[in-house]
Amino acid sequence: MNFIRTTMQDMLQNSTEIIKLLIEHCQLTLLAVLLAVLIGVPVGIIISYLKKLRSPVLGSANIVQAIPSLALLGFMIPFLGIGASPAIFMVVLYSLLPIIKNTATGLDNISNDLVEAAAGIGMTSRQILFKVKLPLALPVIMAGVRISAVTAVGLVTITAFIGAGGLGYLVYSGIRTVNNAKILAGAIPACLLALGIDFLAARIERFVSPIPLRKDIQSLDNERIKQIRRKHRIALAFSLLLLAGFIGTIILTKTQKTDETIVVGAKDYTEQNLLGQLYAKLIEAKTDLQVSRQFNLGGTQIIFGALKNNKVHLYIEYLGTAYNSILEQSQYLTKDETYSFVKKEFSEKHGLTMFPALGFNNTYVLAVRPDTAERYNLRTISDLAKVSGALIISPTLEFMNRFDGIQGLTTRYNMKFKDIIPVEGIPRYTALINRQSDVIDAFSTDGLLKEFDLVVLEDDLQHFPPYDATPLVKTELLAAFPELPPVIELLAEQIDDETMRELNYQVDVLKKNPEDVAEAFLVRKGFI
Repeated sequence: MNFIRTTMQDMLQNSTEIIKLLIEHCQLTLLAVLLAVLIGVPVGIIISYLKKLRSPVLGSANIVQAIPSLALLGFMIPFLGIGASPAIFMVVLYSLLPIIKNTATGLDNISNDLVEAAAGIGMTSRQILFKVKLPLALPVIMAGVRISAVTAVGLVTITAFIGAGGLGYLVYSGIRTVNNAKILAGAIPACLLALGIDFLAARIERFVSPIPLRKDIQSLDNERIKQIRRKHRIALAFSLLLLAGFIGTIILTKTQKTDETIVVGAKDYTEQNLLGQLYAKLIEAKTDLQVSRQFNLGGTQIIFGALKNNKVHLYIEYLGTAYNSILEQSQYLTKDETYSFVKKEFSEKHGLTMFPALGFNNTYVLAVRPDTAERYNLRTISDLAKVSGALIISPTLEFMNRFDGIQGLTTRYNMKFKDIIPVEGIPRYTALINRQSDVIDAFSTDGLLKEFDLVVLEDDLQHFPPYDATPLVKTELLAAFPELPPVIELLAEQIDDETMRELNYQVDVLKKNPEDVAEAFLVRKGFI
């Protein structure tokens, strides 16, 4: 009962944000389903007449359906960037199969006797299609639309990690911070939205069905038919009004973003969210520029691609990540050498400016439970290497695929784990505490290291490069807005390791809002 009460209180306190995200969710879902209908129904009609196209079209739709949604999103980012465009594209592709299939099936099941009778009274092929076949097939077609619409609600939830918005933002935020109340704050409205859309689609299906086929009508007379048609007209007018309002909100949302809007981006974990909020608030306070926040953008390659494609203008990158993961370098350099190399490469090859570091080094670390450290006498990663064959490690997916992650680490320390089970984000801490794994990768400034009293192993062979946090900005943006550089430089050398760890702790453990934590820090430092 306490949990339910806490969840309800949390939803009431964040009702404004939930309503905003719900509207975004509705926009993405309805637009994607509308596009899928406009594409899927004509395609279904075509393959019902051209039988040779049926197998290739349905086969292609089936193949798309089999592709994991996250893989499809990742594939589309280089072409469509981040935000709503790739999200809508993905949802449309996944929504096509039931619409195409049901349209073709509904038309194919129309009795040949009816078609011949229509032709016998002089109807053309087009008249037969629009006045006989489609009206009779509408219940079957609408069943496909209902399936697509409900599925789309869930798919849109997934797209939050590329900055598309919607209720998935709350779900992912809750997962990252082990906050079940926040997860439910996103999941419950999404569930209710799916039920609401299904109900609305069912009502539309009922209204568009030919009167003689409606099971709720037992008898027909002229007066009854007039009543039904009057209701149909009212329902049609109401639907058109809703559609106009929906299109209007999309246009209004798009026009709110001006040429003087700075897009601040962040990856999908607490520290990045905090840093993004710090810079967003500084720019808002120190300039007349508008700021758009694009947070929770997945891993490094996603947000860096967004920066290069002008979907994001500024975000905080880590020196070692830039050197190893983005520039794909593997030589071991000093901190100053790494900084100089990365700054030069970004400027010359990518048109990016790297600003002075913020002051903390958020290096990768390997962490274990205290009992594991005591049992195997672990103090360094070299100690871990000696017993790694008996232990399970749960790294993040990005750590799995980086040279400065598992790939280079196991080579440099000559170790091989009993098993490697990747777990994304904060849940890897849960897996460690619940003894489902023995080792995790972490960031040295993670607040949960303190919360769970984990033992951090020393990188005695110095495998990990420096990970000083540095602002990364499009150079052309600085020329257009000369007021930005002084604002960005305000935080140079202003945040040390302990301060960053404390800020993360306030969000991850004390469950404070990242925006509030960032604002309190800026006020305390006298910046705003």
